[in-house]
Amino acid sequence: MTLALLIAISVMWVPVAILFLGKGEAKGTGAITGFVGLTVVIGAFLQTALFKDAFTGGLLFAHGLLYCTVAYALLAGLEDLRSVGNVSLIVAVISAVYMVLFFVGGAPGPDGKPLTPQSTYLAFACAGYTVLTVEVWLNAYGKVSAGTLAWSLITWAFPGLLVPSFMLMSAGKLPF
Repeated sequence: MTLALLIAISVMWVPVAILFLGKGEAKGTGAITGFVGLTVVIGAFLQTALFKDAFTGGLLFAHGLLYCTVAYALLAGLEDLRSVGNVSLIVAVISAVYMVLFFVGGAPGPDGKPLTPQSTYLAFACAGYTVLTVEVWLNAYGKVSAGTLAWSLITWAFPGLLVPSFMLMSAGKLPF
């Protein structure tokens, strides 16, 4: 489920980036952002309730809600994006916590298995999510240009979304 959601997220990141580069229009981009945000939030519910994986669900919830907030801003034509930036700031904090947890792994649960899995690659991916969401926050406050954010989104769509998805689906493992 999460792998398919990562692919869906890439379908939103790249059009948002292209919009920030001055190509495209806000309402169409807002629509795909809303569809992806809703899909990610529903996926987070399923990941948590059906697959009994609240750990992954938490990260999906945070990002899905951010995507819904971005969708609203684009669809409503908001000019002051600081509210989006504020949501992005807390998502950056959440992503940073996940980065640390993926890097070190978690304490053992009652069954002896770690409560949070250790994965160097997923820690790397969460580091990228942290940087991107900090860039969104800084962009909303006029401290990072739209072009810088756009190229970061396009660049990070590959190692942060597509590579882990396709590697796990096709090879059953992450690159490192």
